[in-house]
This record gives sequence, C-alpha cells and structure tokens, in this order.
Amino acid sequence: MKLARWLAIIALALLGISSVVGAIPMIVDPDGTPWRMPQSLLDSSPFDSFLIPGIMLFIANGVLSLASLIGVVRKDPGYGGWVILQGGVLALWLAVEVAMIRHILDVHYLYGGLAVIMIVSGILLKRTPRPA
Repeated sequence: MKLARWLAIIALALLGISSVVGAIPMIVDPDGTPWRMPQSLLDSSPFDSFLIPGIMLFIANGVLSLASLIGVVRKDPGYGGWVILQGGVLALWLAVEVAMIRHILDVHYLYGGLAVIMIVSGILLKRTPRPA
C-alpha cells in the first residue's frame, strides 16, 4: 500500500514538525506571548502557564511523531502500529485540549483529520502482507 505509506509519512512529518515548532516557544516563553495565546485559555485547565503543555506537546506529538516517521521511512517491523499509536495519541491530545480550553478552533479540525489519516493508514499498513 504505497498510498497509505505516503499518507502516513506526510501526516507524521506535518505533525512532528509543527509540534516541535509550536512547542519550543511555549517552553521558552510559557506565558503564551510568542503565539499570542491568552493565559485565559488555561483557566479551565490545571496549568498556570504553557510550560507543561509545551513539554507534553514536544514529546507526545513532536518526538513520538518524528520517531514514528523514521520507522515508516525505514520500513521498520511493525511500523503500521506506530502510525496507529501516533494517530491515537493525537486524537486523545485534541480531545483533552478541547475539554480543557472549552473551545473548538479551526486548527482542531485540521489535526483531527491528520489523526484519522494516521489511524486509517496505519491500519492499512498493518494489514498489508509483507514480501517474503
């Protein structure tokens, strides 16, 4: 399934790069200034700043996504499972984020679509028989 693999590669790269780029300013300047995010977004969350969410974003959607991407590119054993895992992590991230900030933003639809693409492509990749 070349299409499923390429969709996974594109989705993982987009998520990984955008998560790292998005997380670094949250970690370096956790008051939200770089992204013009008001502190009021955190009112319904257990966080006082964007530091912990930034670290979690960096690891869960940045590092894990880029590690999964490497596995897909190298066709490591079980790479379809890693794609499914990352799609699930992203879907869970979005659900928790929306619950905490109590807003659905346009970007949530974009990343929700990426989560679906990863889960579906990962399932297809797991079902594809390996050449002998």
